[in-house]
Amino acid sequence: MRRGVVDIGTNSTRLFLAEVDGGRVGEVLERRTVVTRLGAGVDADGWLADDSIERVYAVLDEYRALIDRHGGAPVVAIMTSAVRDAANGAEFAGAVGERWGFEPHILTGDEEARLTFLGATSERDPDDRTPTLVIDIGGGSTEFVIGTGHDVTYHVSNQAGVVRQTERHLHSDPPAEAEREALARDVRAVFAAGVPEEHRRSVAHAIGVAGTATSMASIAQELEPYDPDKVEGYVVSEAQCRAILERLAGLTLEERRRVRGLHPDRAPTIVAGVIILLETLALFGLSSFEVSEHDILRGAALGLD
Repeated sequence: MRRGVVDIGTNSTRLFLAEVDGGRVGEVLERRTVVTRLGAGVDADGWLADDSIERVYAVLDEYRALIDRHGGAPVVAIMTSAVRDAANGAEFAGAVGERWGFEPHILTGDEEARLTFLGATSERDPDDRTPTLVIDIGGGSTEFVIGTGHDVTYHVSNQAGVVRQTERHLHSDPPAEAEREALARDVRAVFAAGVPEEHRRSVAHAIGVAGTATSMASIAQELEPYDPDKVEGYVVSEAQCRAILERLAGLTLEERRRVRGLHPDRAPTIVAGVIILLETLALFGLSSFEVSEHDILRGAALGLD
């Protein structure tokens, strides 16, 4: 059957439309991403701002038209950190259901972890028992999900994301070294509080999903235009992360918008994203991570009824 998933995140609004059969994703009909920054200001105000909501609404109009152009499909709209945290999040979710006919799901932390891990491991051998960490850096939070095969053994949602940390710490252009260090300390403290010691050395492999991770693979390969086939499975080393951070952190916002391989809309938050990635690798004692295009969108198409 055909399934549609709209992921209304803190930093971006995404569409996944595919044929799903026998617990596997077949032909992918549409996959779109627009940076809408719904969560801008939520960390400070606890509220989804009107202009942020209108940006999302405009994209949902486009997505509804695309879905209808393909003949329609049942569509679920998943919502995570920004909507969970905002005082008007439930009202926003209700409007999404009424106006576009999408079935709204404000995901719990458990649901988000399960669907993220399912998406990231959906094409892997379920008999592969390598302890694996899935890293999903969002706008408001960073999800760590540990498991083997397709089964989750531990997960935590850390309140450190690219929009949240950028708004808190990066006020200069280019960001000052002291600001970057403060951001790193903040993230380090959040991660240390969220991940017990026994889990920090329990993984042998890491998979990074969503915008920061895929941007790293694209920047490392200087992809122009973006090529998902070259991103899927690409391995980014810690050394590459540090080199990319030093390069990006020395550029102004306008200069970052012109970096080959980086979508211009991700330029405002990519420095925070790379710092979060580096702190993740350090926490788990990892020297690299594999990038995957298969994330919570695919997981929701497979595992959310």
